[in-house]
Amino acid sequence: MRHFTVSGGAFRLDGEEFRVLSGALHYFRVLPEQWDHRLRMLRAMGLNTVETYVPWDLHEPREGEFRRLDELAAFLDAAAAADLLAIVRPGPYICAEWDNGGLPSWLTAELGPRVRTRDAEYLARVERFFDEVIPLIAERQVTKGGNVIMVQVENEYGSYGSDAVYLRHLADDLIGHGIEVPLFTSDGADDFFLTGGTIPGVLATVNFGSGPEQAFAKLREHRPGDPLMCMEFWCGWFDHWGQEHVTRDPADAADVLERILAAGASVNLYMAHGGTNFGTGAGANRVGELASGEYRPTVTSYDYDAPIDERGAPTEKFWRFREVLSRYNPAPPEVPALPPALPPATVPLTESVRLRDVLGKVAGSPVTSALPPSFEELGLVHGLALYRTEIPGPRRPYRLRVGDVRDRAHLYVDGELTAVLERDGGEPELEVPGPATVELLVESMGRANYGPLLGERKGLMAPLMHDRQYLHGVTATPIPLDELPDLPYGAGTDTPVPAFFRGELQAAEPGDGFLALPGWGKGYVWVNGFLLGRYWDRGPQRTLYVPGPLLRAGANEVVILELDRAGSPELDLRTEPDLG
Repeated sequence: MRHFTVSGGAFRLDGEEFRVLSGALHYFRVLPEQWDHRLRMLRAMGLNTVETYVPWDLHEPREGEFRRLDELAAFLDAAAAADLLAIVRPGPYICAEWDNGGLPSWLTAELGPRVRTRDAEYLARVERFFDEVIPLIAERQVTKGGNVIMVQVENEYGSYGSDAVYLRHLADDLIGHGIEVPLFTSDGADDFFLTGGTIPGVLATVNFGSGPEQAFAKLREHRPGDPLMCMEFWCGWFDHWGQEHVTRDPADAADVLERILAAGASVNLYMAHGGTNFGTGAGANRVGELASGEYRPTVTSYDYDAPIDERGAPTEKFWRFREVLSRYNPAPPEVPALPPALPPATVPLTESVRLRDVLGKVAGSPVTSALPPSFEELGLVHGLALYRTEIPGPRRPYRLRVGDVRDRAHLYVDGELTAVLERDGGEPELEVPGPATVELLVESMGRANYGPLLGERKGLMAPLMHDRQYLHGVTATPIPLDELPDLPYGAGTDTPVPAFFRGELQAAEPGDGFLALPGWGKGYVWVNGFLLGRYWDRGPQRTLYVPGPLLRAGANEVVILELDRAGSPELDLRTEPDLG
């Protein structure tokens, strides 16, 4: 049995002073078959600890239905096998550029702004989640023969609220579930954040990307007896669709890391390895000081310009960090070999089928109501929903008014595409006579993961209007995309979009690659039934990472759901990413 404690202003492992050299690696952004390689890469960089969040929505996507809990346990065990200690951040809110900050959409739809507070109904849901998750962490603490040394209370709460009663309840609940290692909070290095997000008796840490001297001086003002730790050293950054690809100079990042360690502090690199927002896991942000402005969804790649790139390769930043860390943790292990990559290839698409022709296979049961139901009311986390209503007639043309669309919609009148609408894009200048059938195929992007607008609903948020008249009576058909059924494809690719297109990737042996879609507009890609994520010609991301473990020797099925515009019938498999 081992002990990890805080005393005398320092961390101590089995009584000896210990510096935590940690790196963030999220088990849910990396395939389990790749964990071992990525964890050994952390060790080879010179780290002694790995940190991960725990996304509530991944493990309880529908109320009371828990899944994939074994992945958290297996990841912590894999970290122990790689000789890494572990820091776990179970939320319940995690931010992490993850959809809704990890809070389940069913939860925020029901409780709204009552989440992240002392509200009794919210805490009851948290308790049920903790009942499932925290014992897996508790039994892997160093005090139980495992590798977990620290557990976080909430996440950057000072950026959101000031409910100290809530934070104290979470801390007590973690202890009540058997957590014995030090608890901690993490917040921005400012009076505002530290006074809102910390509680007495729980270690305080700070998050920043630069200015370590000023950040630690501020932490010392509030916690003169706590060990110094940067829980998130932002050594890279993430990207949004339609914006520039963000990178950080490796020399600058290494200089800040050196200054953090020269101050005697511990550190957690955010991110050491970013991975991928597989499926529809990517979140979104709202710009502005109050995080309430323009909506910007996050891309599929979570490369983060991290020292270990999306495929697991060492970057220049890796080597510079390794040099710095070796002065504090000498003789790191050898850098493991990179898993094999596929040679460049083309992926011919040979079959297709219209989305409308397979609604009976891909869609859920239609719901008819007076007003358009949200995705949450349809039981839909993400995907598409087809809304249909009627304009009475006969009547002359009037303005068709479409309100708040979240987040994108293809507008059809009597079966003809008349407009593509986007959130924050304004209403279409469109006059329609009656009678007419109006349909909107609405697509969701990520939910905001930070700020006061957590928990937003998706779908058609307001009734359609014909001039001043509401169009009542709406049928909504949910189209989830997480699992792809067998579809009746036909030969050829001249099918009008939105449509599914299918082809085969031939591989002599499994290996990594990057899939480019020249000329294609916006949609989703599955490989052997696994949803890689979204693509969009708006960029900056132009390729999707295809992990080798998804593939098999021989033929591999590639399916595209294209919403906007079909491109070349031959996709490109490349050896290098194009992230902008």
